[in-house]
Amino acid sequence: MVYFIINGLGFNCRNDKRTCANKDISCRICIIDKIKEIGFEITTNLKILKIISDDKRQEMERESIWQKFLDVLNIKHIIIMDNESGLSLLNYPVSSAEIDASLLSGFIQANITFSESNEVSGNTDASIIEHRFYEFQYNDFNILLKNGEFIRICLILDHKASPHMRTNVDPFLDIFEDTFNDNFTTLRETGLFNDEGMNDYIIDSFNIDLVFPMTLTYAIPPEILEQINENWVQKAIFELAKESLSDKPFFYINTLLNKVEKIAHIQLKVILYEIYQLFEKKIIITMPIETILSDLEKKHDTTQKREIKMQPISSMIINDEDLVELKNKIQNVDEYTGKEIIKEILKKGKSAERSLAYQNAEKEYKKAVILSREFKFREEEKSASRLLFNSEKKVKAIELEFSIETGEKSEKNKDYIKAIHKYQNAIKIMEDDLIYSVPDPRIKKLKRKIIKLREEI
Repeated sequence: MVYFIINGLGFNCRNDKRTCANKDISCRICIIDKIKEIGFEITTNLKILKIISDDKRQEMERESIWQKFLDVLNIKHIIIMDNESGLSLLNYPVSSAEIDASLLSGFIQANITFSESNEVSGNTDASIIEHRFYEFQYNDFNILLKNGEFIRICLILDHKASPHMRTNVDPFLDIFEDTFNDNFTTLRETGLFNDEGMNDYIIDSFNIDLVFPMTLTYAIPPEILEQINENWVQKAIFELAKESLSDKPFFYINTLLNKVEKIAHIQLKVILYEIYQLFEKKIIITMPIETILSDLEKKHDTTQKREIKMQPISSMIINDEDLVELKNKIQNVDEYTGKEIIKEILKKGKSAERSLAYQNAEKEYKKAVILSREFKFREEEKSASRLLFNSEKKVKAIELEFSIETGEKSEKNKDYIKAIHKYQNAIKIMEDDLIYSVPDPRIKKLKRKIIKLREEI
C-alpha cells in the first residue's frame, strides 16, 4: 500500500505500485485526478508527499503529536476579543500565569492601532497585511493575534508561536465564527454576549486537554487490555499511571512522560505517541475539575481539623485520628499512668510485628515516641525510637526483596521498562542507607543490568 500526505492530510490509495492499474502515470497526476473527481479545486502550490514506509508514516505522526504537545505547553492564556471595540469577550487561562485581561486588551488595541497606522504609511510587514497576524511582546510573554470577521483571537505564549500553531489559528477562527455566528450577531445588535460552549471548543481546537489532570478509566474492554499488554511501552505507561494514582487521584501527562523517559531512556516523542494512543482510546482520560476541587477541599478541611487538635504534640505528624483522641485523654494523667499507657502501646506494636503487620507496628511505635516526648520520658522515647527504627528496616528489607524479585520476573517476561523501574526502586532503597551502612555490592550489579536492559529497549 502507498500512503500520501496531501497538504497535511493523510490519504491511503490502497494500491500496490507494482500492480496498480494506473502504474504508467505518475502518482501525483493520479491523485490530482482523484481529488478533482471528489470536487476539490487544485491550486499550483498543492504539496503531495509519498510515504511508502509505515515506519516513516509513524515517525511523521509522532512529530505531529509532539508538536501539538509543545504548542499547548507554550500557551499560557487565550483571550477572545471583539475586533471592533477591542473589548475582552472570553478569557481562558491555560496555566497559572496571572494575566490582567482588561489591561492586556487595552495594550493590544493600542498596538494594533499603531500597526494599522503604519500600514497606511507603507511601513508594515507584507506578511502581516496578507495573513493579518500581529506579534509582539507583553512583559515576559509573546503575543500572537489574528483578526476574524467578528473577533480577534489573542494567544499569550511563553515563546514565539510555531508554524504549526500559526497554521491552526486560521481554521480555528473560520470555524469558531461560523459555529457561534448567532452569538456574535446578537452581540453586535444588542450588546449582549453568550459564551456558552466556547470554552469546550477552544479546548478541543488547541488540544488543551493534554495538560489537564488525568486518571485511568475504570472499565477497559478485554481486547483493548490485550493490545496494551502486547505493546511494552503502553503497558509500562499504564502500570506507571496506576502507580501514580496510588499516591493521589490524578496525574499529568508531562510527569508520566518524564517518568517513563527516566526509566527507559526512550525518545520523549516516542513515549508521548504511545500515551496519546491510550488517550485516544480513552484509557487515559481527563479528570473533571469539579472532582479535583472537591477532593482538595475535603483534604484541606481534614488537615485543618487535625492541625488544630495536634498543635501541642511533637513535630512528628501521624495521620491517625485515634492518636489525637489518646492525646486528649492523657492530658491530666500522672507519670505512672503515662508510662503504663506507653508500655501498652509498645506491647501492641510488638504483637503486630510478630504477626508481620509491620505498618501497624510502625503506627504504634510512632505513637509511643510522640507520647514519650509529650511526657518527657527519655528512656521510653529511646526504646520506642529503637523499635521504630528496626521495624522500618524490616519494612525496607521486604520492599527491597520484593523490588528485586519483581524486577527479575519482569526481565524474564521481557517487560524491560517495569524491570528497570523495580531495579531503580531497589537501588534507591539500598542507597538510602536504611538497610546497610556500607554500599551493597548488588547496587553495581543492578546498575549494569539496567544498562543492558536499556540497550534491549
